[in-house]
Amino acid sequence: MRYLVTGGAGFIGSHLSDALLARGDEVTILDDLSTGDPSNLAEARGAPGFRFVEGSILDHPLVAALAAQADVVVHLAAAVGVKLIVERPLESLITNIRGTEIVLDAAAGAGCKVLITSTSEIYGKNAAGPVKEDDDRVLGSPFKARWSYSTAKAVDEILAKAYWRDRGVPAIVARLFNCVGPRQTGAYGMVVPRFVRQALAGEDVTVYGDGEQRRCFCHVLDLVRALVALLDHPDAVGDVFNVGAQHEVSMNDLARVIVEMTGSSSRIVHIPYDEAYEEGFEDMERRVPDTSRIHTLTGWQPSRSLDEILRDVIAHERASLAAASRTAG
Repeated sequence: MRYLVTGGAGFIGSHLSDALLARGDEVTILDDLSTGDPSNLAEARGAPGFRFVEGSILDHPLVAALAAQADVVVHLAAAVGVKLIVERPLESLITNIRGTEIVLDAAAGAGCKVLITSTSEIYGKNAAGPVKEDDDRVLGSPFKARWSYSTAKAVDEILAKAYWRDRGVPAIVARLFNCVGPRQTGAYGMVVPRFVRQALAGEDVTVYGDGEQRRCFCHVLDLVRALVALLDHPDAVGDVFNVGAQHEVSMNDLARVIVEMTGSSSRIVHIPYDEAYEEGFEDMERRVPDTSRIHTLTGWQPSRSLDEILRDVIAHERASLAAASRTAG
């Protein structure tokens, strides 16, 4: 199969591209490298069937031309991370809404299947027990960047459904919950690599708010298995699927475990949300996915524990620090 992966130089996209290439598929990556990193493609570049195109998903003619050469489009290019969304709201909205519409239109013109990656931010402040795909969204003011981002991603999902119903585009939506692993950057608010880097540097590990907010972390390789399973299953078309793990941990406990696993002397300190992001910032106390829909369809479930995830991230960050030190020397 011929795949076009938008945002393929990013954290998730590069791992997915590696998996597709490893099984013999052809992969073209489109990435503007605004948040992606060429070093993430080191493994992919050595594979037959790999091609990299530097460009934007907002370039409609380019996206259409690349889609015309593909069987499947996996749309991962997006503005992601709480910090980026808060700091650059207009750019984020344009990228996430217009970019997705362009990708869907290009897929329609080329007759491609398309998988759109969405986010657990869809559910907003709904902190009920494991959330199902059809559960209500609970949002604050649209003038708060976080909820405007949630709304933008909801529009992406609505567009995917409309293109499937009205134009026959075989579209799948995957809602991702707190995916972590090697290659993820902490620059845009991703908590696990940020905690790990702070601990390895002996800096204060900064927990936002009271630290009692709870999340479930899924290893990127487990996530990739889920995306491949959805892409391969014909009955996934026209539906939306939660993808994530279900073992909860508070941010306070996460910080303590990372400090312990790294052997760090770092202190754990708390920073108010107003200082970390913006005045009036709102967070969710709990975010847990119900993944029974994808499990029922494909048999998928995550296999890696939080300890395994953290060991992989710590090893990756240590290797990155060592490489940076050799380069500086």
